[in-house]
Amino acid sequence: MKKIVLAFLLIGQIVMAAKIDSIEVKGITIPLIFEEDVRLPIVNTQIVFTNSGSITDKKIAGLAKFSAKMLNEGSREMGANGFAERLESKAIHIAASTGSETFVIDTGSLNEQFKESMKYLKMLLEEPNFTKRSLEKVKTMTMGAISRKENDYDYVASNALKKLLFDGTVLAQPSAGTLESVKSIKLKDVESFVKEHLVLSRAIIVVGGDVDIEDIKKQMKKVLKILPKGKSEPLPHYEASSDAKTDILKRTTEQAYIYFGSPYNMAVNDEDYYKARVATFILGTGGFGSRLMEEIRVKRGLAYSAYARVHVSKSVSYFNGYLQTKIESQNEAKETVKEVIAEFVAKGVTADELEQTKKFLLGSEPLRVETMSQRLNRTFMDYYKGFKPGHSQEELEKIKNLKLADLNKFIKAHKEILELSFAIVTK
Repeated sequence: MKKIVLAFLLIGQIVMAAKIDSIEVKGITIPLIFEEDVRLPIVNTQIVFTNSGSITDKKIAGLAKFSAKMLNEGSREMGANGFAERLESKAIHIAASTGSETFVIDTGSLNEQFKESMKYLKMLLEEPNFTKRSLEKVKTMTMGAISRKENDYDYVASNALKKLLFDGTVLAQPSAGTLESVKSIKLKDVESFVKEHLVLSRAIIVVGGDVDIEDIKKQMKKVLKILPKGKSEPLPHYEASSDAKTDILKRTTEQAYIYFGSPYNMAVNDEDYYKARVATFILGTGGFGSRLMEEIRVKRGLAYSAYARVHVSKSVSYFNGYLQTKIESQNEAKETVKEVIAEFVAKGVTADELEQTKKFLLGSEPLRVETMSQRLNRTFMDYYKGFKPGHSQEELEKIKNLKLADLNKFIKAHKEILELSFAIVTK
């Protein structure tokens, strides 16, 4: 136990080593999150563009992810293979990806190749391989992946649930797009997306490793000065539907895939988020000790696993979960989910459940911040959500001191999670 506490304290000190600075490019102040770590001779750099993920795909579903894949086709001069071979020869990694709210360009290298990695990153951003040949290649790969997912019933049920919760919004469509939407993408669509979203006013830099912060500032200015200033826009916020609906999708399957969800009234910077974290751990995130697992698997044998969590971001806040069960048990499983959640809201949790959850969340904390990338991501998320550095550590202290009466009052106040919608893939 002493070793765990010591590790926790040491890691707490490491987390605080991550600091927030900034650089100025073309009159735009760009946040810089940095942590020096000299234990390994490596450097990892991310440029995060906010309000640039799949949530921006209002006209063409899947355009953000498609644009990231196009950026991964290398530079126009070298082509995809030539660019990849050149990076490999120098042990440099450059890749673009998207989330729901962000577009990220990740660069990694040995510290001795840091300047070289920035040179190739600049080359990629200056002249990406946006050609008709690359477009058709990415279309073929993307449409193939979408076609294969038609038989992934977890994917099908998950998308169906989002359509129930966010019907009529961009969130109701698959982030990867559909066969029709991907087929319709033109080069000008990708070029317009990059021009609008990969801009200085949306950029946040995240860097960690064996490198001096002044070197980072110098190299990043060289890279970023090729980007336009652009403009930053606030993220839209979408409310999950409180109309409890059920969508049954018939497929050739031997199992029923049950996905469920409901609204969850909480802002991304809500100081009570730590209570939601504890509550959902007890209800459905905590594995075999959770209420859903205990009732659905242990007591009734309806499923191998059952899971539930809360999603709270700038653009959405909702509760969801899932399980698989036998075809003949799907109705019982659905009703059991509703019963477990209803009892949870009505009666709250026990003192023992709270104590065990505290022990797990506090005791396992070192595993969540043991790598540099984990620590940087945590610092970034605190900053992105509008909290000051070290907020995550303060949240752990709040969990440690959380009283049972306060937690149960919080749980009983969130009756909106009872408005459950279900998406079920069945035979």
